[in-house]
Formats: sequence, C-alpha cells, structure tokens
Amino acid sequence: MSEPQPPRPTLTERARHAVTAFRGSVARRPVPWIAGGLAGVLVLGSGGAVAVAAATMPDVATPAQTTAAAPSATASRTPSAKPSATPTATGRAVPEDPAGPTALRTCSIDQAAGAPGLGSFEGAVVDAATGEVLYSHAGDQPKQTGSVMKTLTTATALAVLGGDHRIPTTVTKEANGTIALVGHGDATLSAGGATVYPGAPTLGQLAQQVKAKLGSSPVTTIVTDDTYWSDADAWDPTWPVSERTIGYQPEVTALMVDGDRANPGAATSPRSTDPVGRAGAAFRTALANAGVVGAANAQIVKRATTSTDTIATVSSMPVSTLIGQMIPNSDNTLAEMLARISSKESGSNGSAASLTGVYQAALKTYGVDPSGIVIKDGSGESAANAVSPEFVAKLMVPVQAGAKGLGTLSNALPVAGVSGTLSSRFTGANAVARGKVHAKTGWIDSANTLGGWMDAADGTRLTFAFYAIGSSRAAALPALDAVTAATYSCGAKLTSS
Repeated sequence: MSEPQPPRPTLTERARHAVTAFRGSVARRPVPWIAGGLAGVLVLGSGGAVAVAAATMPDVATPAQTTAAAPSATASRTPSAKPSATPTATGRAVPEDPAGPTALRTCSIDQAAGAPGLGSFEGAVVDAATGEVLYSHAGDQPKQTGSVMKTLTTATALAVLGGDHRIPTTVTKEANGTIALVGHGDATLSAGGATVYPGAPTLGQLAQQVKAKLGSSPVTTIVTDDTYWSDADAWDPTWPVSERTIGYQPEVTALMVDGDRANPGAATSPRSTDPVGRAGAAFRTALANAGVVGAANAQIVKRATTSTDTIATVSSMPVSTLIGQMIPNSDNTLAEMLARISSKESGSNGSAASLTGVYQAALKTYGVDPSGIVIKDGSGESAANAVSPEFVAKLMVPVQAGAKGLGTLSNALPVAGVSGTLSSRFTGANAVARGKVHAKTGWIDSANTLGGWMDAADGTRLTFAFYAIGSSRAAALPALDAVTAATYSCGAKLTSS
C-alpha cells in the first residue's frame, strides 16, 4: 500500500508563495535583478525595431524559406545545386526625375468674364508650353469670329501657298488686234498713283511690256478675264451692303485694280459693283499713256481669253508681305483674295463654298483638329462663320512658336497699346497688359472678338480667344480688354470657371 500524500496547496497559495520568494530574492541581490530588467527592455526594443524593418523592406526569401522550397534529396536523383549566396535586400525604386510640386491654380477671371459688355461670352485660354486648356467658358462652341478669321486665312495661305508665293497678272495676245488682261486674284494691282499697298505692281508696267511686244501694231479690243474663279459668288448674301458702300469690302473677283477703291490711297473707300469693268477702263488708259496704237479707242469685252500667248506679266509682293499688310489693319480685300487663291492653288475651284474643306485640310497640317469649323469667307465678315474659341487658342500655339512659317503671322499681330488695331486699346487699369498681348481683333455687327497670345505677368506664355457675342462695340471693347488683362495677371495660376 502506498503511504498517504499530503494535501496539494491551492493556486492562490502557490502564487502568494512565489511573490514572497521573488521579493526576498530581490532584497538579497538587487543589482543582478536591475541589470536583468534593463536587458529585457533592450531585447524588446530591438525586437520592435526588427519588426518595423521587416514591415518596410521588400519581400526577400530567407535562407530557411529557400531550403523549404527546395526538393528533398529523396525526391530526386539529381545532385543538389551548390547553395547560392545569401540574397541582398534591395531598396525601394525611386523615380529618376521625380515630379516637382505643381503651382496651385487659384486665380479666377470670372468677374471680368461676367461683365455685361461681353454679352454672351465665350472664351478659352491655353498654356502654350503644355497645350493644356487652363480656362474655358463655352470655349468649345463654334461661333462667328469677326476678323479673327483672318488668322485662319493667313495660316491656310502659308500652308498652301507659302510665304514666297507671288500673285501674277498677265496679258495675252489674241488675233486681230485683241489683247486680254488676265487676273489671278491680285487685288493690289495698281493704276499707278496712290496706293495702300506699297510695292504693288502697276498697270503702267504691263502697258510698257505690251508696247514693247506690239510695236506699231494696233489694239482694237481689250478683253478682261476674271475667270480664274467664278464671280457668281463675288458677294456673300450675309454681308451687309454697307460694307461695300462705306468701303470695307469689294466684290470678290479675280481681276480688280487698287482693291476697287474709289480713292486708291484710302484704306476705307467706297467700292463699285463692277470691279472688272473698272480694271479694264484703267488698263485702256495705261495702254494709251504707253503709246500703244489704237488703245485709247479700243472696246472692252469681259470674257475668258482664248490665247496662251503671254506678252506681259507682273507679280504682287510675296504672300508674307501681303500678310504684313493685311493683319495689322484688318484688310478684308486681301483676306478674301488669299482665301480664294488658296482654294485654287490647292486644287479646288476658288469658290466660297470650297473654303471649309480647303481650310480644314490646310490647318490640320499644324497639328490642330479643324473638324467642325465652318468657313464662309476669308475675312470673317459673315455671321455664318463658325469657329470655337478653343480652336483659335490651340491654333495660336504653333503661331506663337513660329512653327512651319507661322512666325509671319505672329510677327504681324497687333500689339496691345502699341500697333495696328490694338494701338489705342488697353487703357486705364487694363494698361498693365500693354506691350504683352499680341492679338487679332474682330468686329462685325453681331460680335466683337480677340484672339492671339501673351506673355503673362509671371512669364507664362498663354494663347487665348475671347468672343463677345451680341453686345455693342462700345461696351464690348473695354470688356474684352479687361478680361484679357485679368488673364495676363493670373498667368499660370489661372483656373477655369
């Protein structure tokens, strides 16, 4: 038999006994216990650091994991490979050129854009360096452009014709004393007196060449040939007749002299209803003055020439020069001529109806999307033209950069408070942008517009287009200047409405 066991102490009694023993040990030997406590703290601390490091390091297989993943010796007869070196942890990938902070766009032009003088306002602003649209208020809506259209006409002419192109006017010799004056769209051809187009060719130059060719042979008939394009659409029905009678616009024919002005030396001068007949009469006078036999009494007939025997030729100044004459003073006559000539030289028929397709094909070469634009004329006089402010602002990006010959247009743009149609603009508080804004103005009865580029106050190059639709000119001009000056002040911080 076994001897009886003493009763087991309870859990509470054992805990009390352990605490009493611990206290006695600490009391007898305090130093070892203090050192041990500090060591424990260090161990716990280093463990936490290891845990943090493990959490932030890339995933790397440990030797133990590598061993566990390897096949066992009994699983394969292939000798095991030599153990590889312990993998080295790699740091996190860092971009070679991390992007810097972007300036907050917090500057608003909404107050200026909400001015009553702007009527139904549309506008767009683009960062020329990035192509980003910084601001748009109905900016994608195509509307009438006014003479801002001339920037599109210029870009089209430069793409199709090139800056060195010259426009000819010729004289052909037919039979039986007949000669023909053949036009190809040079509205600068001059009667030889005062002219608004410096360097223009003259009828006298043609007459002298004719005299040299004909000698004493008489001229009995003078043909006037303007069939380079049809004159059936010489006047757009949406143009007010007052544009012709006041003197802003002639009928668009391929043959005329001095832009068909009653006063050749005045930019704004009444035009006739028969520019081709006027040209024929002026040529007859020039031939008589040159001593061409019979010319003073020659009859004038309007038709196409039947001959290819060219006996005289003169040419306009280069297209780049014509652009420099057209843009600063907003010459409608040159704009219409360049539009129709661009149509003919691109392989189309020179009609107004052809212009939308011609412009779209040409403007696409500058890297912009011209789909949706509607072109009724080259000058912007028609309220039926439709081009969005965003398109104009985006076109101005290659313009301000001078890409593909567009420096000709950029250099011709009026400068705020300095030149052209902007010379008297940007006054008062808006004078802050004088000399910094390069833009084409536009004005028809239903709209006032402005489109171009600027070097903003912070040095950012911006392109823009602003349309004031339906407001009076007196109210629209200072309001357009104000919203443009506000854009200048905002620069890269401009925020959209």
